[in-house]
Amino acid sequence: MRDGDAAFSSTTMTAFCFLQTMNILIINQSVLDLSASFFTLLTAVVEVDGTRMSRDSVYDQFVCRMWLTRLPFWDFLIASSYNMLVMALERYAAVIYPIWYNNNVRSA
Repeated sequence: MRDGDAAFSSTTMTAFCFLQTMNILIINQSVLDLSASFFTLLTAVVEVDGTRMSRDSVYDQFVCRMWLTRLPFWDFLIASSYNMLVMALERYAAVIYPIWYNNNVRSA
């Protein structure tokens, strides 16, 4: 086996391992946590004065409903909690029902 073949085989195996269910969930959790942290940083740095907003402006309505309520932050936290729940259920199925898990989840 040549060195190039070994490198290709190693890269292929590494890419396959990253596509397993648990790794996808962990990557998803990392992205959600990074997004929540980034939004927290933005809300700490950028202050919006809500006293001069009008009901007629679409921009003001958007800022009021999305930024001042911190809706994206709460969405990221809720999505993160649900992702943790799915990871726990996936691990539960892998430990309690290993044969079913290997036949149904791992082969997908």
